[in-house]
Amino acid sequence: MQLLSPPVDQIMCFGGLVNNAGISTFGETGWLSMEKYEKFAEVNLLGSIRTTLAFLPLLRKYKGCIVFMSSIIAYFTLGNGIYSVTKAAIEKFCDALRLEMKKFGVLVCIIQPGNYAHSTKIQPPVSAEEIWNELSKEEKEVYNKEYVQEAANFFNNILNEGSTNGNEAVDAMVHALTSPAPKACYMVAELKEKLLVFVCALFPTVVMDSVLSYALSNVKLA
Repeated sequence: MQLLSPPVDQIMCFGGLVNNAGISTFGETGWLSMEKYEKFAEVNLLGSIRTTLAFLPLLRKYKGCIVFMSSIIAYFTLGNGIYSVTKAAIEKFCDALRLEMKKFGVLVCIIQPGNYAHSTKIQPPVSAEEIWNELSKEEKEVYNKEYVQEAANFFNNILNEGSTNGNEAVDAMVHALTSPAPKACYMVAELKEKLLVFVCALFPTVVMDSVLSYALSNVKLA
């Protein structure tokens, strides 16, 4: 798909661009097909890159601001690694773009929401039965229905704990677009989520693995 922007000389002003497209799902690595990985990369990563490239001439001309919707899941994952992969990748794209655009006066900002599943509906509750039916024969020989059910229950509990105040993320977008000095990164999350990011960023990997393993300790493969 090719995205075309209007000719630069036909636009009077262009202040900003928000890349907010995103999809999410649940599943361990081997449970998901290559087609699903490609779909997620196409929407969550390449979609944002494609849109940015289409409007880059306007953004440079008018010294605009580009806002990307990422997630704290770029730092760690609990059952949705496919989503984490795309969000970590888009953050690295932003890091490169932010440095490159400084000389043009273009600002690049990242929004990192926590769990807003309740308000955004980006991730509907997962069905253990549907997950099991989609597993390959090889995966069914490794896992069992009880494990899939426990994993689905664990993930659904996380979704149920999500914040219902989606305005917080929207407010961060508005600030990034309208402030004369926006932040490079807006982490819009609860304290416990910020603490997980802090541990992930500053402590050895083995510490974060231990924390996440403890959180998953009730999901056991019999």
